[in-house]
Amino acid sequence: MVNEAGVGQRELGLGVDDVVVRYRVSGNDERYSTPSKRPLVTWVPPKRPSAGQERTITAVDGVSLHVAPGEVVALLGASGSGKSSLLRAIAGLEPLAAGRITWDGRDLAGTPTHKRNFGMMFQEPALFPSLSVGKNVAYGLHRTPRAQRGAVVARFLELVDLAGHENRKIHELSGGQAQRVALARALAPEPRLLLLDEPLSALDRGLREHLVGVLGEVLRRTRTTAVHVTHDQDEAFALADRVAILAEGRLLQYDTPDALWRRPASVEVATFLGHDTFLTQADAEAFGLGELAADSILALGPESLSLDPDGVRVAVREQRARRGYVAVTVVLPSGQPAQLRVPEMIEGDTISVRTDADSVAVVG
Repeated sequence: MVNEAGVGQRELGLGVDDVVVRYRVSGNDERYSTPSKRPLVTWVPPKRPSAGQERTITAVDGVSLHVAPGEVVALLGASGSGKSSLLRAIAGLEPLAAGRITWDGRDLAGTPTHKRNFGMMFQEPALFPSLSVGKNVAYGLHRTPRAQRGAVVARFLELVDLAGHENRKIHELSGGQAQRVALARALAPEPRLLLLDEPLSALDRGLREHLVGVLGEVLRRTRTTAVHVTHDQDEAFALADRVAILAEGRLLQYDTPDALWRRPASVEVATFLGHDTFLTQADAEAFGLGELAADSILALGPESLSLDPDGVRVAVREQRARRGYVAVTVVLPSGQPAQLRVPEMIEGDTISVRTDADSVAVVG
């Protein structure tokens, strides 16, 4: 299908094609020597070589993905996986060693960051302390007629549940309120793409979980296309329409949260997502999954097993209280350990558990 401008619908939105980002690191390079000298969004390279030596580090290694208009995509990975480097490349803050980044099919090579019409939101709110909340939100509205700016500011403050806070001082805000102001400021100019680099990671868990819901609702109400960097799997799965899992600069899998969880592409992806037990044929047959296991690798996560008095009898190895549940380690028929979650401590040395095809991940 082709639109009026002649651009295929599949090309609309953000295109990342075979992107490579490299850093040249020398023993005399002091850019990463102290946290205060690091860029606001940064990938921290491995230990620098000794003085006089130089080497090249590949931070992003041939990554390709597409973000459709209105879609929220999460870049998920451990520290050093390349997710922030990819975000910086999309923003135009890092040069590409290879590949290309497009918007609506048009190559952005040579387009500076300030002309890409991409908004950015970081871990720190980076608000102007000398300006009020309203003036912070209005900061990027230089293209909006002055008479309309007040209404725009009020609209976006209402979206983030801060209606009436226009005249508040920045130092009067809590951490969560400051991040909501930063979100309103990033969205107010109506960027065609919003880039978020772990904006909630500095907040405590309860507040972070609340703001994940706020962020998701605001992005969908405004139909904002967004790329969200995070190392938190719960955050990525709750917020994103699709998730890209990266490791050592490589894209391991790019799919919906449900597909990633149920059908990880590899043992590496399954392990990263928390599927830490892989059933042997003996285990699979004990749980009635022998036929499925004959053709596939089956993986268990912490919620794959459940209590069932008619299930498989297994030994209890360990129990540990967690927030809202008890993590129990049991021993499967093959002798390998597996995890399950129960509401309270179990009495006795054995329990009966079950699983089924809908509860296990099929790898590959």
